[in-house]
Amino acid sequence: MSGGVDSSAAAAILKEQGHELVGFTMQLWNQRRGLSVDENGEPLPSRCCSLDDVYDARRVAEGLDFPFYVLNLEREFERDVVQPFVTSYLNGETPIPCVACNSRLKFASLDRLAASLGCEKVATGHYARVEFDAATNRYRLLRGRDPQKDQSYFLWELTQDQLSRSLFPLGEMSKPDARAAARRNELAVAEKAESQEICFVPDGDYAGFIDRYLESENESDRVPGTGEIVSTNGAVIGKHAGIHHYTIGQRRGLGIAEAQPLYVIGIDALKNQIIAGHQEELLGDEFTAAGVNWIALDNPSEQVRAEVRVRYRHEAAPATVTPLPGARAHIKFDEPQRAIAPGQATVFYRGDEVDGGGWIVKTK
Repeated sequence: MSGGVDSSAAAAILKEQGHELVGFTMQLWNQRRGLSVDENGEPLPSRCCSLDDVYDARRVAEGLDFPFYVLNLEREFERDVVQPFVTSYLNGETPIPCVACNSRLKFASLDRLAASLGCEKVATGHYARVEFDAATNRYRLLRGRDPQKDQSYFLWELTQDQLSRSLFPLGEMSKPDARAAARRNELAVAEKAESQEICFVPDGDYAGFIDRYLESENESDRVPGTGEIVSTNGAVIGKHAGIHHYTIGQRRGLGIAEAQPLYVIGIDALKNQIIAGHQEELLGDEFTAAGVNWIALDNPSEQVRAEVRVRYRHEAAPATVTPLPGARAHIKFDEPQRAIAPGQATVFYRGDEVDGGGWIVKTK
């Protein structure tokens, strides 16, 4: 329970259905670290699992009359989510920490708790669906019915074991449906606003967060310094403020006047360079993925046709996925796609079903 509308509505729906519930909120980030600040330098609260969120979750549990506990996972969250996020940016990548947080921290921890308490299922407020396919003897992960809220993209790392115990009460619903369920149960969070940014960087200033995080760890020597901005043919055309200020596809902040707009085409961490080019140079039609997890299929050896996403808001496009040794895959799109960025997650779909996914590690 995050203290937001979705997980609260999920709890209310399950309670209406007659389930016996135990609620857990995960304390993930130490608010006292003060690594995200406002214009006055005052610490900003996390947008997820803040002290206010914990209080809201507790109120929901009390209102629905089931036990509630707070699980402190600050150490694990920093080790498994925050530190890899920082390192990824320093390597010139564009990380998406929500995937690792869901699969390696939240579901893994809740699975252990559920088993210890004798619970049959782990329920969350994700907009996704799980079904068992008796023909293949596998659990299927499906998109949420509402395409605007579908969160299957963030769940591709879940194992068959985890999926077997996962329950997503909002999978068939829309956001207005979830709010209606919260109102119907008179939950205080029914009108609560959604959080949009990465939870531990509520102001969206990733570079500033990384600077302050490394300083707090006495690792300021790892903060990337200024360097060259070069064109795709290698000519120096400007200076950058540190590679962690930039992501693939970024247009603003380059500070270079050109007749045509310039975009970040690539980031070379070893050379401390930003590669800039024109919009058509952002297009690419193939890349390699690592850490591939197959859900609908049992480690296929043959090519798989799928619709592939390369970021959360990317519209899935037809592609051929070729499995490679070592949990890797090569993806070749039928048509070039914009801004394929190392560090992002890629997810393979067949219609509404998630075939699998991986981490983008190399583009061509």
